[in-house]
This record gives sequence, C-alpha cells and structure tokens, in this order.
Amino acid sequence: MPPVVVHAPDSQGGRRVVARGRILGVAYNVMEVLDLLEGVGLDRADVRLDDVDLIDWRGGGSYEWTPSSG
Repeated sequence: MPPVVVHAPDSQGGRRVVARGRILGVAYNVMEVLDLLEGVGLDRADVRLDDVDLIDWRGGGSYEWTPSSG
C-alpha cells in the first residue's frame, strides 16, 4: 500500500489526506494536498500526483473534488 492515502471527497468536497497512518488534514484541491505533503517533509517538486507507489487516490483521482451526496 502506498504511504499516502487521499480519501474520497466528503459532502463538502474535502478529501482527508493520511500519510503512514497519520491524518495530515483535509484538502480541497491538489495544491492543498501538496501543501500537506510538504508539511511532512516531501518536496512538492519531487511529488508526482500519478505515482501509484506514493499516493492511493480513493474515490477518484487527483481530478475528483466533487462533494459526495451522502
């Protein structure tokens, strides 16, 4: 399993971001995901959002920010 999990969008379109089991926060776009990852020491220039060995996008890829209906 990749060390970073970005969960499916919630009812407001936010996606919980977890790194190695630690909740980093909720992001509302890819820039906020990069901010959260930078906060734990990853250089945003080195992060590839499509790197399946790094990020597990659940409920849609990096392009999915539509609020859930539930």
